[in-house]
Amino acid sequence: MDIRVGDVLELKKEHPCGSRRWLVLRVGMDFRLRCQGCSHELMLPRSKAEKSIKKVIRSGEDESV
Repeated sequence: MDIRVGDVLELKKEHPCGSRRWLVLRVGMDFRLRCQGCSHELMLPRSKAEKSIKKVIRSGEDESV
């Protein structure tokens, strides 16, 4: 899966704050993500992150696509 720094990921499950969108801060064996709702940051193993992705919004793309 092609995920880049600056992309926004929409995940299947909601964060406790109610947001499903996460900004990608770091990519490698682990992903560092920041919640778009409450700015909480976390690191997830790549395998777990890729399973929970519903949609990828590229940094330069319109959100309606």
